[in-house]
Amino acid sequence: VQLQASGGGLVQAGGSLRLSCAASGRTFSNNDMGWFRQTPGKEREFVAVINWNGARLSYAESVKGRFTISRDNGKNTVYLQMNSLKAEDTAVYYCVGRRAIGDYLGPDPSRYAFWGQGTQVTVSS
Repeated sequence: VQLQASGGGLVQAGGSLRLSCAASGRTFSNNDMGWFRQTPGKEREFVAVINWNGARLSYAESVKGRFTISRDNGKNTVYLQMNSLKAEDTAVYYCVGRRAIGDYLGPDPSRYAFWGQGTQVTVSS
């Protein structure tokens, strides 16, 4: 599975952005999909994940109530709607995926086999 993220950019604090991640291949609906983010000098941080059919979601505490992950299996695309953005949300955001085997929807980046190239989100305060 190849992942292509888009939708990043510069936004003022309090604003919104929607990230998209388009996946190649015919197995998208067999994969749990998610988002991580990373700032220079820090480890990759879990943001959100959605299971293969959209029935289960998980979010980092830092984004709960502000970010919403969703997917459209017909379009092979996963989305991250980001509202009420803060300066600390500034990071490179990575789209990730893993085979939907078992019930894992957690924050361990090593559990996600597929990674996109990243899209920069910058929030000005």
